[in-house]
Amino acid sequence: MTVQQTIHDARKIVIKIGSNTLAKSDGTINFAFMQDFARQCGALAEKGKQIVLVSSGAQVAGVSTLDRWARKKDIHYRQALCAIGQVELMDKWRSAFGEFGLHIGQLLLTKEDFADDHRTLNMRNTLFTLVDEGVVPIINENDSVAFDEIRIGDNDNLSALTAVLWSADLLILFSDIDGVFTDNPKTNPAAELIENVRNISELRTHIIIGSANSFGTGGMATKIEAAERTTSYGIPMILANGGREHALDQLAAGTMKATLFEGENI
Repeated sequence: MTVQQTIHDARKIVIKIGSNTLAKSDGTINFAFMQDFARQCGALAEKGKQIVLVSSGAQVAGVSTLDRWARKKDIHYRQALCAIGQVELMDKWRSAFGEFGLHIGQLLLTKEDFADDHRTLNMRNTLFTLVDEGVVPIINENDSVAFDEIRIGDNDNLSALTAVLWSADLLILFSDIDGVFTDNPKTNPAAELIENVRNISELRTHIIIGSANSFGTGGMATKIEAAERTTSYGIPMILANGGREHALDQLAAGTMKATLFEGENI
């Protein structure tokens, strides 16, 4: 199976945007990227696709709004920064999608929400209602009240949980790397892109997993965990570089390389 065919066959798509994809080099939010990404989502919607977006970037947006806190590391400042940034982030997404006639809705979640059956049912019903009415749900961790989410920053696994909850056909993780490599391509030019993964346990024995970079707090480890979760439910996952020009368009057209984790047959 190819990335292009996988996107073509999928109707319900969860897309995760990482902080590094949303941030400019100075650490502030990249609104031009958000506008172009909204356009690309609109193009998929016109083809009958349904989109749920998991968006990191509350801290990035907070820095854009109140840069005097940018270097403060105290947890209370970081959580307060997310409270400020979440408003700015959603305002920017609202403006970006609004340019293409799309409305958005916000859901702020924690891992605990997925552990409670009543909350899970309500989350699922809300997702289906929003999407059925043509609204794009935008999900983020509730960073302002959950210390673990700020420390781990695990929107990769949050997007996987969302894909399973919504019974999605595909999860796309946009990061600042082209996919899974045999080693870190930023430090090892000989590292090779792995384009198809059918056995994640075997993959782990052939790659070197590094740590997260500056703006994001995830890393390759959480992306592979996300792939394990979704593929075990038969949902394929694509890991691609969201910083490439028109990345979603290119993936759909088959003109950009990425890593496809193929879903297990269940």
